[in-house]
Amino acid sequence: MNPAEHGAAVAAEAAGFVATVKAADLSTPVPTCPGWTLGDLTRHVGSVHRWFTELLRQSIQQPPVSRAVELRLPEHPEGLPDWLAMSAGEAAEVFAATDLDAPMWAWGADQHARFWVRRMLFETLVHRVDAQLALGLVPHVDRALAVDGIDEFLTNLPFASPFAPLTAQLRAADRTIRFSCTDGEAEGGEGEGGDGGGDWLVRLRPDGFALAAEPAGLRAADAADAADASVRGTAADLLLLLYGRLDHRSDAFQQLGDPALLDHWFANSAF
Repeated sequence: MNPAEHGAAVAAEAAGFVATVKAADLSTPVPTCPGWTLGDLTRHVGSVHRWFTELLRQSIQQPPVSRAVELRLPEHPEGLPDWLAMSAGEAAEVFAATDLDAPMWAWGADQHARFWVRRMLFETLVHRVDAQLALGLVPHVDRALAVDGIDEFLTNLPFASPFAPLTAQLRAADRTIRFSCTDGEAEGGEGEGGDGGGDWLVRLRPDGFALAAEPAGLRAADAADAADASVRGTAADLLLLLYGRLDHRSDAFQQLGDPALLDHWFANSAF
């Protein structure tokens, strides 16, 4: 996916979120975000939109010294869905007025304005899923979005230790974990993560971890054997797994290799 597609998807995911919570009881608990209600979740997503939008307006080149931003929250909680819709609308206007390929500070790997659009997309998507799960609905995640989201998560996770301190424990003496989409071949064949193929290898080293490059043309069966542990599932399920919305021991996934390595990963990779 490209930055323009990310921007359009932010708008679509925000609209889906608003449609989900518009007529709902905002005091409903959100099990996947312990301690939060739907109202808390809606406020969080809108606040993220307004914060990232302000960063893009300023085109910051250094880490911000403050997270203060004018939220313009509604007077009454029932106004939160409309407020979120307005926040998303302002974000779309800023996306359209911004060179998303321009250099810009970001906490992750991609030091360009487009980082924030892509990050906003998956923040919104995952919380849209949270809202639907809280209401007993069955969420759908488009495969192309899920593949892109997995790639975004695994690319940026090595940089997340300032707000996800447990990731500092993701160290090992050259161990590898593979995440593979079982629905990949039907949608476009094998390939590297992020290009529609849906296969990622993470290498844990004594000094850290990161996505690993692999030889071109590596067969899926050989790739699974080459990893110390692997998890296979649909792209949508893998995305929700990485974000902690599904358990890796669920029947939705096929696990191979060292189970202790997988337990170590999921105990320390919370975003």
